[in-house]
Amino acid sequence: MGIEIERKFLVTDERWREGVLKSVRMAQGYINDMAALREARQNASVRVRIAGDAAFLNLKSREPGHTRQEFDYPIPVADAEALLALCVGGRIDKVRHYVGHAGHTWEVDQFAGDNAGLVVAEIELAAADEVFERPAWLGREVTDETRWYNLALAERPFSRWNAQEKT
Repeated sequence: MGIEIERKFLVTDERWREGVLKSVRMAQGYINDMAALREARQNASVRVRIAGDAAFLNLKSREPGHTRQEFDYPIPVADAEALLALCVGGRIDKVRHYVGHAGHTWEVDQFAGDNAGLVVAEIELAAADEVFERPAWLGREVTDETRWYNLALAERPFSRWNAQEKT
């Protein structure tokens, strides 16, 4: 069993581009929706992701916050494409940029499609109390706000948010 310790932030400007190590186009969808988690009918999100020329089936426990159980399994791309067709809600399309900063690799997700205009940064940590240097381009932390989760964005895309919700 894997444990993911991850923190998520909004991005304030494009200075992150200076540290890009590599970029990967991703398409992902969810077998379940936010309602199943909110109503405790399911205790994990089930995601299908195609990342470049690889594909994965991923399950994450529904605990709020920065620490969750995570299970990630490689699957054939053809299977992932078939599973994406079965997903509920919208599809998430994005480019994930891996950005080096002060000994950590940040994942900066630049969303497309119905979530175009949204850019968030995530950092995976070895421990919940691990200290890390915040890049100058990092904005407000949104780790504990479920509306910023990809599963929530599949259900209610960023393009449907009002101006106040986007801050």
